[in-house]
Amino acid sequence: MGSLLELLMKFFSGTIIFYMMIVIVTYGSMLILAFIQLRKQYLIDKNEVDEDDIDAFYSKPVSIIVPAYNEEAGIIDSIHSILSLRYPQIELIIVNDGSTDNTQRKIIEQFRMKEVQGTIANHIPTKPIRHFYQSDIHPNVWLIEKENGGKADALNVGINASRYPYFCTIDADSILEENALLRVMNPIIKSNDEVIAAGGTIRIANGLDVQLGAIFQTDLSKNALVVMQVVEYVRAFLMGRIALSTFNLMLIVSGAFSVFSKKWVVAVGGYSTDMIGEDMELVVKLHRRLKEEKVKKRIQFVPDPVCWTETPQDFQSLRNQRKRWYRGLIESLWKHRKMTLNPKFGAIGMVSFPYFWFVECLGPLIELAGYFYIVIAFFLGDIYYEFAILLILLFVLYGVLFTVATILLEAWTMNTYPKFKDLMRLLFISLTEMFWYRPITLFYKCEGFITFLLGKKEWGHMERVGLSGEGKSK
Repeated sequence: MGSLLELLMKFFSGTIIFYMMIVIVTYGSMLILAFIQLRKQYLIDKNEVDEDDIDAFYSKPVSIIVPAYNEEAGIIDSIHSILSLRYPQIELIIVNDGSTDNTQRKIIEQFRMKEVQGTIANHIPTKPIRHFYQSDIHPNVWLIEKENGGKADALNVGINASRYPYFCTIDADSILEENALLRVMNPIIKSNDEVIAAGGTIRIANGLDVQLGAIFQTDLSKNALVVMQVVEYVRAFLMGRIALSTFNLMLIVSGAFSVFSKKWVVAVGGYSTDMIGEDMELVVKLHRRLKEEKVKKRIQFVPDPVCWTETPQDFQSLRNQRKRWYRGLIESLWKHRKMTLNPKFGAIGMVSFPYFWFVECLGPLIELAGYFYIVIAFFLGDIYYEFAILLILLFVLYGVLFTVATILLEAWTMNTYPKFKDLMRLLFISLTEMFWYRPITLFYKCEGFITFLLGKKEWGHMERVGLSGEGKSK
């Protein structure tokens, strides 16, 4: 019995160590690619580029769609930030998805909305629409009231109502920097329509000084859980997405801020209303359609345009969010599993899908098992103790060094948090990640995996407190 236990423990530890080494090599390569790409952009005067290209954007008007469900806390700031964007021609479509709070009343009062008669195209089937409103002071701002059908359904209503060839989706709890839309549209304009979708960087807005949609100060939140998410977002966007975008391998474009070609989205049936991860599912459907039709198009990540969004401030809200995200990831991968290692789908099938299966999907399960192994190994002693030490060192290399490197890279190229004390705080809290935040979020993701196996659809809930200040809980 003892020899069998020893054999199982060795096999288990060997598997985890082998997996971690592959992940470390993968992320190391991504970090190098991110460094190269950001170095190129660091040498460019982006404000000068904005001014030089402003005339070209007249040829690409954009419909901005804001789905809203019980967003009374932050919706007004979000709308003001959109109306302050530097972009020649936009229309703003706010879709009230059957809110039960004062979301609609606040919008109508703040922007003097009047009910109008209107009909929209039926490109994508949606829940019934109740009322149309138009702003007296901003004629290009529309409010559509509809029956509750979920975020995906609200976005589809916005697509049907949009007049322009490109649409931009923005979460109702988000704030855009004034040049964000100019910069996220830049690769679409410059590529002569080869780029059919683009997404920007998401940053965490909790604790910022926001007034009428404008950000006056970018201090870090005092909430340690929020700061840890700041670290996580920097790592995810600056390392992972830049590298994947370089080779057109992205399967996820953040729904909080992204631009799409309306023609292609309608062609794939719009957002899927029966899946939790509607943003990832749309991107996967687009890749699949492009490969099946053998059309050369790109989906690109643009690191510079920044969208600030509200994020969980308590563990229950974080748990709901991470379970939902992980469940959505698995759903899309499983639904399109035939693309995995299928040469018909090119690099998406041969590289991107295996990466998302092996690293993003199976990774949390294997990592959490590694934490359990470390605890058990210290009790068993002998050779297990040595394996546990090696595994801890790999966790440190994977979790701490890569995170510190991306924080320093962000400070060097984008400098979102210019204060030295904020940079030091980010670096310090990143050193603590593997001792509390990492295992907790891995556990939440494993819960999401269980809900997928059981067939449960749990969207969860996060109470909004707004971006003008932090509340007690979310």
